[in-house]
Amino acid sequence: MACAQTGTGKTAGFTLPVLQYLSETKHPKYRPVRALVLTPSRELAAQILENVKEYSTHLDIKSTVVFGGVKASGQIKTLRQGVDILVATPGRLLDLHSQKAVSFNRIDVLILDEADRMLDMGLS
Repeated sequence: MACAQTGTGKTAGFTLPVLQYLSETKHPKYRPVRALVLTPSRELAAQILENVKEYSTHLDIKSTVVFGGVKASGQIKTLRQGVDILVATPGRLLDLHSQKAVSFNRIDVLILDEADRMLDMGLS
């Protein structure tokens, strides 16, 4: 667990080790989600994905974000193409899981970013 003020590099602190781990382990051909970052808001989810993409520019790692407020069909299509790292808000993640668009079976790494906020919100 890490706790620090905004702008101190927490995202890099959890993303870089995950990227190293994923780049050193073989991924199945169909690319199931192997790392899940759960975050309370779509703004934060989008920001985290931006950082993940920046840090993984030269790696063979695919990542995407899913959150509510947009049609799920595009997100489902991306997930079906294979994703190593999924950044998600709880509500949309549960929705996609109930539609069998995302599986938790192959997840090796789970990151709860701003878990205190998610608990305050009731993980909705």
